[in-house]
Amino acid sequence: MHKLSNLFTKRADPELMAAVDLGSNSFHLIAARMIDGQLHVLDSISEMVRLAAGLDARNYLTEESQQRALDCLARFSQRLRDIPTENIRIVGTNTLRVAKNAKDFVTKAEQVLQHPIDIIHGREEARLIYLGVAHTLANTPEKRLVIDIGGGSTEFIIGQKFESLRRESLAMGCVSASQRYFADGMIREKTMRKAEIAAMQELQPIEEMFQNTGWNEVVGASGTLKAISRIINEMGWDRQITATALQKLREVTLQANHLNKLKLKGLSERRLPVFLGGLAILNGIFEGLNLKSMRVSEGALREGLCYDLLGRHRDEDVRERTIQFLTTRYSVDTAQAERVETTVLSCLEQVAKSWQLLDEEFAHILSWAARLHEIGLMISHHHYHKHGEYILHHSDLSGFSQQEQWILAVLVRSHRRKFSVELCQTCLHIEPNKLIRLCMLLRLAVLLHRERSRLLLPEFSILPLLNGLKLIFPRGWLAQHPLTQADLEQEREFLKVTKLQLEFE
Repeated sequence: MHKLSNLFTKRADPELMAAVDLGSNSFHLIAARMIDGQLHVLDSISEMVRLAAGLDARNYLTEESQQRALDCLARFSQRLRDIPTENIRIVGTNTLRVAKNAKDFVTKAEQVLQHPIDIIHGREEARLIYLGVAHTLANTPEKRLVIDIGGGSTEFIIGQKFESLRRESLAMGCVSASQRYFADGMIREKTMRKAEIAAMQELQPIEEMFQNTGWNEVVGASGTLKAISRIINEMGWDRQITATALQKLREVTLQANHLNKLKLKGLSERRLPVFLGGLAILNGIFEGLNLKSMRVSEGALREGLCYDLLGRHRDEDVRERTIQFLTTRYSVDTAQAERVETTVLSCLEQVAKSWQLLDEEFAHILSWAARLHEIGLMISHHHYHKHGEYILHHSDLSGFSQQEQWILAVLVRSHRRKFSVELCQTCLHIEPNKLIRLCMLLRLAVLLHRERSRLLLPEFSILPLLNGLKLIFPRGWLAQHPLTQADLEQEREFLKVTKLQLEFE
């Protein structure tokens, strides 16, 4: 990335940070301090909200479930009040990925928390889970298979040290499975087997890929696996989850016949309603992957969020690696991309103070859009800005939330041709007028490099106007470049819909 001037606000290492995980079963909050590269948790709050249970037959969150969640977040907000907003990450997972009214709920939740909520894709959730787990284990070279059974999805990751090699998120969770197969509380062999086979069917498409990659140990994360590990330990069957101990747990569970009669040491009342679904999924995983044993980690998604947040502060942002990967995968003309990036960031530096764009995140997103603005050319030159939008909107991009991806996609879509103000108004977590201004800067940088020439542009300046900007080139330069002048005149017409003025001389 083009080196930024000291004009932009650089985010320092956080002394105190917080992560909130809006899971499908539970909401979790941790407040932590980083000391010598290690996360020290100062406070931890967990509430079983069972958001996934609030999805109706049409995949809408009911008013009752939303209120239950908002009440929980109101309690969380008190703990977040004294932590700087740039040191907080709040993410939503599977239920907010699938709920058709997720946007409405998130808007209300953000008002309660006074902080943006990022909805993350399943593979991004898997990456963050692995990051949290890896930092709680010894830094050894062995491959690890990490499994996290959540309320609405289950994540599978194979990684080494702190890097994930394979990541998948499957649509099966302890809340959804419990509702589907054990809603009446009855525990039958036939129903249990049906739930286990369903889990194996969900697992089947990734089995061979994961088996071929291989692993040396298996690690479980989060509530379901912690609960099952605790039961096995307190029942005296083993010190970790093993295939033999899991079979004993299955037999004892079936003997109870009904959930209300199930008495197991270590099984809490609050875990009971989702226990059967979680157990069936784990049985299916052990059978499908032929697992023999699994130990359980204390780290998971929220710890991963903290380490990822720290990486962003320390210029170890995984999003930067993702952008580099995309430029290679889609054969981007890097020389042209770098020319556009250098120009657009130079333009941003000249207007950032007047346009209130001094946060470093604005520079990052504009830099990434400049480097990817031609990504759609790999598909077709015709409407390539639209192809680029589609790629960025629908890809699993490590490090990016869904909202960040959409902002990036809108910038790429808007870098040429007709301008859509309405498209900018669909983006969350950025004021529409600021996004429109970022689009304007990108469009001008692309326009000025339309010749794709290796020759440097002349030094020019940008003068922010009350509602727009003025480009000032060396005397006579525009007259010597009539095509550029014609492009600028056309661009002035395109920008009229934004109410922004474009002047040049």
